[in-house]
Amino acid sequence: MSQQGYVATPPYSQSQPGIGLSPPHYGHYGDPSHTGSPPGMMKPAGPLGAAAPGGMLPQGHPPHGPHQFGQNGAHAQGPPLQRFPGPPPVNSAAPSYAPYSPSTQSSYPSPVSTSSVAQLGTQLSAMHVDSYANYGPQMAGAQLSYPGGFPGGPAQMAGPPQPQKKLDPDSIPSPIQVIENDRATRGGQVYTTNTRGQIPPLVTTDCTIQDQGNASPRYIRCTTYCFPCTSDMAKQAQIPLAAIIKPFATIPSNETPLYLVNHGETGPVRCNRCKAYMCPFMQFIEGGRRYQCGFCSCVNDVPPFYFQHLDHIGRRLDHYEKPELSLGSYEYVATLDYCRKNKPPNPPAFIFMIDVSYSNIKNGLVKLICEELKTVLEKLPKEGQEETSSLRVGFITYNKVLHFFNVKSTLARPQMMVVTDVSEVFVPLLDGFLVSYQESQSVIHNLLDQIPEMFADSNENETVFAPVIQAGMEALKAADCPGKLFIFHSSLPTAEAPGKLKNRDDKKLINTDKEKILFQPQTNVYDPLAKDCVAHGCCVTLFLFPSQYVDVASLGLVPQLTGGTLYKYNNFQVHLDSQQFLNDLRNDIEKKIGFDAIMRVRTSTGFRATDFFGGIYMNNTTDVEMAAIDCDKAVTVEFKHDDKLSEDSGALIQCAVLYTTVSGQRRLRIHNLGLNCSSQLADLYKSCETDALINFFAKSAFKAVLHQPLKVIREILVNQTAHMLACYRKNCASPSAASQLILPDSMKVLPVYMNCLLKNCVLLSRPEISTDERAYQRQLVMTMGVADSQLFFYPQLRPIHTLDVKSTTLPAAIRCSESRLSEEGIFLLANGLNMFLWLGVSSPPELIQGIFNVPSFAHVNTDITLLPELGNPYSQTLRMIMGIIQQKRPYSMKLTIVKQREQPEMVFRQFLVEDKGLYGGSSYVDFLCCVHKEICQLLN
Repeated sequence: MSQQGYVATPPYSQSQPGIGLSPPHYGHYGDPSHTGSPPGMMKPAGPLGAAAPGGMLPQGHPPHGPHQFGQNGAHAQGPPLQRFPGPPPVNSAAPSYAPYSPSTQSSYPSPVSTSSVAQLGTQLSAMHVDSYANYGPQMAGAQLSYPGGFPGGPAQMAGPPQPQKKLDPDSIPSPIQVIENDRATRGGQVYTTNTRGQIPPLVTTDCTIQDQGNASPRYIRCTTYCFPCTSDMAKQAQIPLAAIIKPFATIPSNETPLYLVNHGETGPVRCNRCKAYMCPFMQFIEGGRRYQCGFCSCVNDVPPFYFQHLDHIGRRLDHYEKPELSLGSYEYVATLDYCRKNKPPNPPAFIFMIDVSYSNIKNGLVKLICEELKTVLEKLPKEGQEETSSLRVGFITYNKVLHFFNVKSTLARPQMMVVTDVSEVFVPLLDGFLVSYQESQSVIHNLLDQIPEMFADSNENETVFAPVIQAGMEALKAADCPGKLFIFHSSLPTAEAPGKLKNRDDKKLINTDKEKILFQPQTNVYDPLAKDCVAHGCCVTLFLFPSQYVDVASLGLVPQLTGGTLYKYNNFQVHLDSQQFLNDLRNDIEKKIGFDAIMRVRTSTGFRATDFFGGIYMNNTTDVEMAAIDCDKAVTVEFKHDDKLSEDSGALIQCAVLYTTVSGQRRLRIHNLGLNCSSQLADLYKSCETDALINFFAKSAFKAVLHQPLKVIREILVNQTAHMLACYRKNCASPSAASQLILPDSMKVLPVYMNCLLKNCVLLSRPEISTDERAYQRQLVMTMGVADSQLFFYPQLRPIHTLDVKSTTLPAAIRCSESRLSEEGIFLLANGLNMFLWLGVSSPPELIQGIFNVPSFAHVNTDITLLPELGNPYSQTLRMIMGIIQQKRPYSMKLTIVKQREQPEMVFRQFLVEDKGLYGGSSYVDFLCCVHKEICQLLN
């Protein structure tokens, strides 16, 4: 029997005589088609409310004011209907203050006021925890309060009052506990990759990785490290078989960088049949003269230059001298056959393209960009051995026309050429547009000083966008080199030109089947433009500074498909937000990057790669094309069986990326990983990695958003979660009462993470989140690695008031729930995009003084986005902690100061992901109960 991670008995599992439960309907988050009630019927409050049988409200409910009625209470005739996501929400300690009533009329019920929470607190059904592995003793704790009654729970039965039972939120699996347990057992250790199918430490655990034949988990993580032998088993479990591949992942300084193998003009040794590259999975035979491919079993001759004798166990004598025989990851120098037109590539170029429309000049943004470029151009990326960077740079400014600049080193001052025909963009100059920064430094500085003055009197507020990308791509094409465009843009491109956009931000589409339109580009110009960019190795990174709707779904398409990055700074103010932007710009320019890349994922016989998610373009079913790929981008690959797999040979994966370095060298980067195979379902469940599963589910759901109604996607996610867990329960768990919820050890926090995904604004609209923000988050997640998606969906929340200023260790994280906050506390929350410092109303004055240099809570200015640098230990330690949390994250997190009981707190509370959402989305406890009900139905 496999180890069970969690066993519990939720309240509704005792069947109730006389109350038939109809199957739950999933996904009706405020769906208008489910809002009707028969005339004269009262609808109970709360998004999950189902009236008691016969149309009566459960006993003891006071009549509610009209504002407390949701628009999606269930129909109250016949058996009660259960809305997704299910059972009673937990108020794990009544909130210390009333939730806000949002002013906007939303399709979700208003939060119930505290008074009614208190009145309803008496209507409770029991949820007790029976027994489970790995969790602490059961404690009496939080009380379940349920606005609207819960169908089928004992509390609604007629007859004598039931004794009050309590549920302790600490008794359900805690993500924090899982993270801490893994750190305790595997943190700080050396993890060697010499065993096939071993499960690596979690992404949240710091350890040193030693490559001994399989790629480091920094490069490849899998949803499970043991694949089922047959497709029938895979269908039965419904666990996605996927790898999240981050080919250029940053490696810490104490780990060995990749070795570079150079076979000269002959190039890498490859299998004749399947074209897999030489790797540790190849088996040498016949005294070393031939080798059998581990992927397709073809027997190949060893090229004469590569021959070596074998030792007594059949291993080559030079096994440990050749990276490609003994390591999971390494690089090859590519020969001319791997280059475009069979000639060596030119070094790449960076082109900086600045929107100089009226508002950008007026608010100081253009001046800020120009000043900063002088600094960052000193830090252009270069190969290890290079003195200076080989990258060339070019500059374009634009509003509704384009201005190209000649910055040739022999000129006394830069020259400007204007292209007014934006329908057919051409490059007006070749010589002097792309230059070496070192050689042309004085002309470039002269230009950057002039740009803000040159356009100071311009009143032009209209901009173009597609022609800007077209111009950059044409310039790279003319120079015959790959490269990257850095576009600084701030408004909807409304000027007459290809790719012109109109404001189509339509709130009426939300919660309808047409909501998907909001995530699709509104014109068909950008898709072929992206395809052209990829074909010419032109990557686009976009810095957006919107003050209103700019149609991120359209503008972001080219950056997404070309492997670029999208950065967005809403209502940008130079004095408040420049640090965040400058950090992002510096980081983006300096990061490790490969250009003009093609990735191919090969597998051993029996399964193959079928689906790919990421910042990629697919021209056919196998070649993953990327104009560029950097150290933060991941590609998620799904696999399917096409035959049986054998337990002996396992499942082998080889990811090969052909790319051009920043110095213009063509290389192949190879990552190999061997997984186990088993005909026992228990082995499959034992080897799962929840963080990788959520990365896969998020990307497949966010891809589906373009084509399917959100309600359907949410339903599929819930059903698949229940199905995976029901299959475990049925086939792997020890026999026990049907009423018990049993989760496998490796998946015990899958429900809480899945609920976080379901509540994300991409899958569940909220009135305060703009369409652009939803499109932005969707795009970011599509290229995230496992560590970034883990933090994004389940933020880090840390108490700051308990700081030990003498220690350098971070304060222990706590669960993301309001019940964990305290009025006397100060808490820091981070999710990879945002950072919040939450101040309780009774925060210790000495801490407030130490951090903000003001005497009390009331004096704190919540507009600041940077903490003052003060010499005291509190200030230094907190800023150090924030620095550690920010490290290794692709986006600079904007700091927001939040005071308890003030309006902006509402935004902060959306990140307390274990609690019920203000606008729909259930609490963790509710969702766990919902999934359990679904499992019970599947098993029945």
